[in-house]
Amino acid sequence: MIRRLIVSYVLLVAVALAAFTVPVAFTLTAQLRGDTEESVRREATTMALLLGDGDEPARQALARMAGAYADETPGTVEVVAADGRSAMPPLPLPAHPDDPAFGAALAHGRTTVDWGSRLVWGPELVVTVPVYARREALDEDDGDDEEAETVAAPAPAPAPAPADRIVGAVRVRYETADLSDRLWRIWGFRAILAIGVLAVAAGLGAIVARLLTRPLRQLNDMASRFGDGDLTARSPVTGPQETQTLARTLNQGAERLDTLVASQRIFVADASHQLRTPLTALRLSLDNIADGVDDEFVREDVDQATAEVVRMSRLVSGLLVLARAEAKVSAPEPLALRELVEERLKVWRPAADERGVAILLTGAADDLPPVLAGPGNLDQVLDNVLSNALEVSPDGGTITVRVETGGPEEAVLEVLDEGPGMSAAEQARAFDRFWRGQGLTGRSGSGLGLAIVKQLVTDDGGGVALRDAPGGGLCVRIRLRTAADAPRWITP
Repeated sequence: MIRRLIVSYVLLVAVALAAFTVPVAFTLTAQLRGDTEESVRREATTMALLLGDGDEPARQALARMAGAYADETPGTVEVVAADGRSAMPPLPLPAHPDDPAFGAALAHGRTTVDWGSRLVWGPELVVTVPVYARREALDEDDGDDEEAETVAAPAPAPAPAPADRIVGAVRVRYETADLSDRLWRIWGFRAILAIGVLAVAAGLGAIVARLLTRPLRQLNDMASRFGDGDLTARSPVTGPQETQTLARTLNQGAERLDTLVASQRIFVADASHQLRTPLTALRLSLDNIADGVDDEFVREDVDQATAEVVRMSRLVSGLLVLARAEAKVSAPEPLALRELVEERLKVWRPAADERGVAILLTGAADDLPPVLAGPGNLDQVLDNVLSNALEVSPDGGTITVRVETGGPEEAVLEVLDEGPGMSAAEQARAFDRFWRGQGLTGRSGSGLGLAIVKQLVTDDGGGVALRDAPGGGLCVRIRLRTAADAPRWITP
């Protein structure tokens, strides 16, 4: 969203700059073109007037003016006589006297302007103007002719020549390199100015966008923490009225949900705790009854009742563990994973030896980095996983516990059994509460073992997944954060 706001702001400024700068630049370009054309045309007309005087001093002045023009400006002067093929001294004959522009000036008295390109201009500006004979020069020539004809032979005088007789044409070639430089300066300055303004606009846009989206980002942070299970997350009530209203609504909803969940956890914890005492007393009573009963059928019924009481006790203990795990009463601490695993395996080996099940520990050396886990969490995780593995393992089978590094920032604990395994559908449901698989020993669990494992591992920032073990059976893969990676959370 911040990026979109910045882009929108910069685009708005760019449109405003283009609407203001581009027309001004085009206007300045047109003005530069018009001023240059008017100046060159005026200079060419001035030279044509000098040439139209017809006397020698005027022509000499024209020659000096043409030389000075070539020295002082990037332009040259060309002159052609009325016949289009002869020079008009003292200026030499042009290289191409038969040019169409000369023809239009001599034949029709037309002034032509050629920029050399339709876009802006070409390499040079060419202005061609006709040269008209001055009236005084025409009158003087006519008087001399009449006197000569009178002396030679009296005859009627010819009709006087018109005053607009074309005696030649003047062309000025003006190189446009300086104009191009000035054009680039006009457009370049405005382009650099526009880029600078856009850069400033982008910076200001980023600041404004971050200020505008700050309440939304605070709401997003609150929602993320809430989604991770932190029901104490709240959002500051800041920003516009709309975001303030939304923040108040979310905070009220989070407060109510936190209260409800806390009440539920307290109820589960209290109920589990209160149920353990009567269940323990009931089991002791059943044991006493079994010791004093000789009837085999009654003893069988008592044993069945005792088994149900044991299962209920395990269920209550599991609910109590889940309630404490969901409450997140303890923060993760660095623990030596391999030492903890070896300690729990010593506890479970006697039970495994009774059924001839071997428990093997493989994997990384003793220099495995410490992992982060809450006090007692990994003990319960290993107990539940090993209990399930022993439940499904056949007599004489093997349970393999593998400890290794999963990368520079995590450790991996795997428990592989040789039981019947699980289908993909069963693996998808295995972490659901009260879902129970079928073991090989005939005993049924509480359905909370893997749910407890997932809750405890997830609370410590790790992840747990199930997959098929090589050669058959099930592999429980647990990933744990190392102590050097405290800020990172591992997804399952």
